[in-house]
Amino acid sequence: MDAPPPPDSFPALKLRLYLGPGQWLGPGKAELLSAIAQTGSIAAAGRSMGMSYKRAWSLVEGLNAMFRAPLVESARGGPQGGGAGLTPTGAEVLARYRNLVAAAEVAGAADSETLADLFAGK
Repeated sequence: MDAPPPPDSFPALKLRLYLGPGQWLGPGKAELLSAIAQTGSIAAAGRSMGMSYKRAWSLVEGLNAMFRAPLVESARGGPQGGGAGLTPTGAEVLARYRNLVAAAEVAGAADSETLADLFAGK
């Protein structure tokens, strides 16, 4: 879920926002939220990321508990079928996390490039 970036995308910044002890929002959880929004399914979102349904559900439960309001709503399967989607709070959390990452990338671009130039593995 939190794999390194592809080799052609270095330098790369990965931002993890710690909101409390043992509670954070990072690239993997943001990707899961995005995949749920795209697929309409926790199971499909997890599969698209190479994770088990149980792991995806566990992350969703943790995210829902971490914020004042749930980030993901789900409906059980049945005649109408199941599904999942982001709540308005979930959409806002994802958008603000993405904004934060974009701002950090812009603010740190020059230093990132300089560090990459100094990197011995280049």
